[in-house]
Amino acid sequence: MEIIDLGDTTAEVIRKPIKHVHLSVYPPNGRVRVSAPKQMALDTIRVFAISRLPWIRAQQRKVRAQEREPPREYIERESHYLWGRRYLLTVMEDEAAPRVVRQSNRIVLTVRPGTATERRAQLLDAWYREQIRATLPPLLDKWQALMKVQASRVHVQRMKTKWGSCNPASRSIRLNTELAKKPPECLEYVLVHELAHLIERRHDARFRALMDRFMPRWQQYRDELNQLPVRHERWDG
Repeated sequence: MEIIDLGDTTAEVIRKPIKHVHLSVYPPNGRVRVSAPKQMALDTIRVFAISRLPWIRAQQRKVRAQEREPPREYIERESHYLWGRRYLLTVMEDEAAPRVVRQSNRIVLTVRPGTATERRAQLLDAWYREQIRATLPPLLDKWQALMKVQASRVHVQRMKTKWGSCNPASRSIRLNTELAKKPPECLEYVLVHELAHLIERRHDARFRALMDRFMPRWQQYRDELNQLPVRHERWDG
């Protein structure tokens, strides 16, 4: 891995079999990574990164300021969220297949006796993933028809640094499992955002015009999502 000096910060350079340079800023401290074509000169990469310093600094301020959830222990009466509402966790032990259900103002997690915290977390993550998958079909039908686009596939998975992503070449979209914890309009906003990338790859004036056309309140939803606490993560390296 190569490191480039950008003045008041540094950036890691990762070589990949790609055609264009991509910048990423990672929480919690604003680490900068540049994904670059394998044959591109390091000086060229540095010049590009320096040209994007205002964007890099803005992203660093944002990730450093965003509130983070405390670590979850998956124990009795711990707070968890579904579609923006707070629920208390009830943990039940039973010699049966593990399961998660929502009951009134509680999320009930049933596990075998002695189930480790890591396994409890995996069960909740899988349940959140299913909540999004169950919610997606009508949203996809609605927005793909309105926007006259068609995603080849929509993946729902845990993502550390993004709410969603789009690969225009394969027409595949990824959505973060954590969106199940946020208000429903946040999932809809991210879905529309990624579908718009099937029309325009870049976050340019055309992209913003598309968002204004299809979802006039998109900036409000974006700000709401970015102001909500994000999941506590371990960041190694």
